[in-house]
This record gives sequence, C-alpha cells and structure tokens, in this order.
Amino acid sequence: MARAWHLISRPDALPTPDNFALRDCPLPDLGDGMVHVRNLFLSVDPYMRGRMNEAKSYIPPFALDAPMEGGALGEVVQSNAEGFSIGDLVVHMAGWRDEAVLAAKALQKAPQIAGVEPQAFLGVLGMPGATAYFGLLDAAQAQAGDRVFVSAAAGAVGSAVVEIAKAKGMTVIGSARGRQKCDFVASLGADATIDYTAAPILKGLREAAPEGIDVYFDNVGGDHLDAAFARARLNARFALCGMIGGYNSREAMSFRYIIRVIAMRIALRGFLYGDYVSRLGEFYSEVGALVASGEVKSHETIADGLEAAPDAFLGLFSGANTGKMLVRV
Repeated sequence: MARAWHLISRPDALPTPDNFALRDCPLPDLGDGMVHVRNLFLSVDPYMRGRMNEAKSYIPPFALDAPMEGGALGEVVQSNAEGFSIGDLVVHMAGWRDEAVLAAKALQKAPQIAGVEPQAFLGVLGMPGATAYFGLLDAAQAQAGDRVFVSAAAGAVGSAVVEIAKAKGMTVIGSARGRQKCDFVASLGADATIDYTAAPILKGLREAAPEGIDVYFDNVGGDHLDAAFARARLNARFALCGMIGGYNSREAMSFRYIIRVIAMRIALRGFLYGDYVSRLGEFYSEVGALVASGEVKSHETIADGLEAAPDAFLGLFSGANTGKMLVRV
C-alpha cells in the first residue's frame, strides 16, 4: 500500500492545505513490463498550480480525488521489465506519493555522471535546468556578449539561467526577493542583482542595465515583463517560460511599455520543456559536463517527509526556496 497526495478541491486563488489530502493508495500487481519504484525525492513546481484549475491548457488538470502527479526520482525495488534492475535510479512523473508501480515506458534511467548527486536530475539536470538551457540558447538565441535579464533568479529555473549564461560569456542581471536572495544570485556569478522588494523593478533594471538588455528570460510576468519591455535594446529576444506573478491572481496583467515591441523589434517566444525532450541528450552532454566540473552547481531547498509536500509547494509562492524545491521522501 502506497500513500499519495490527492487534490480534493480546486483552489480559488492561492491554494491552502485544505485543498489536499494524504490517502492510502493501493498498488497494482507487478505485471509484465512493470516496475515497482520507491520514491526518494519529489519535485514541486509552479506549473502545478495551473493543473489545479479545471481549464484546458497544454497539460491536463489534476483530477479531483485522485493521486496527483509530478516529477520524482526513485529507486527500483522490483522489476518485471527488461532493462530495469533492482537498485536502478529512475526519473518519472508519479510524484506526490511514496511508491508507484509503473510501466517501463514511463521511466527514464537517471544518467550516470561522475560527481553528480542523483537529485540533480530533478533540478539543474532535470526539467528546470533543461528549461533554462533551451529557453536561453534556443528560444532567446542568447550568445556571448549579450546582456541578459532573468526574473526569479534565485529559483530553480532562474538560478540555472544565471549560471549557464555566465558559462556562455554573457552579462547577467538577476532579480530576486530580498537582500539574502540577491546575495545568493550574486554568488552564482550574476553581474548585477535587483531586490524588487526594495524599489520598483523598472528603477532597479534601469540602474543595473543603463545601456538596456538584449535578452529577457521571463519567469514572473507582470511588472518584470513590463520593465523588460521598457529596457529592451533593438532586436531584443524574450523567452517566456512562466508567469508565477499571475498564477494565483484574478486580475489580468497590463503592460505600459508593450508598444516598444514594435519600435525595438522585440522577438517574444513562449516555450515549454516538452518542446525539447527529443534534445535531452544534447543537454545532458553539455550541462552535465558543466555540473561535473563545478562550473554549474546544483542548488536545492529540501523539505523532509511526504507529509511536507503541500507546504513545500505553497512555499514556492512565498519565496521559501532558494534553487530547486524538493521533498525528500
């Protein structure tokens, strides 16, 4: 018998613990081609907030009164599938629970890279890191010498953007909540940081980038995106990854400086991690080498125990995490 978190009601704005319930979850028999996995780490991510709404999107909503899903790293404890052995570490999407029986096709073996901790495959070498890598280098076509502005730079995706951009020879400006997080972003190599709680983001960006920006990596939306419009240079490229600033709001975002998209010929490109799954080999090869060498580091905030999963998730919206937020089962 496994235990799994269920969504029992749909939140109206910011979720509360009352929207979740931890329940027993029977495991199916281990049929042909099936693998029994005990989860070691669970990933909680901002995109999961959208799945709590009953609305059509790029990914189906969570069903009510059913186990929730999300990224997880686990260890094979039984296998009835060729290619998977007891002790193998695997990445899969049956998170929010302690155990799962899954078809082999739903599992990916964690690549073996010397010097890399396994949980990195949920962070800098997982979906957040790949989102940063492909968003920066493909969606935004960033290159050496560019001035890059990244919002939520202390988070899982943003911190990876900072390190990858610096490894590629770019100048990086990162925004974060509070002085402590800005100090963390600076420790990653950022050339300038903006504490958006201390002054309006546009004022901070004007001071940090007096000559403007070439690339904006958007994790926030709202005033950060508007400030980027205001400071964009000619032919600037924006990679739109997430807009956490609006996930729990009923108010529509408005933009004072969006008209500059025309004058500055700004290219806006929204993208999803799933767009690049076929290129993960390239990502593992390049970023894996950077992580193994220490040029790019894995940064995590870890909550302990399956019971901590909802609080860890809610902490994403109050700035509780530095780097990737994980739950250690």
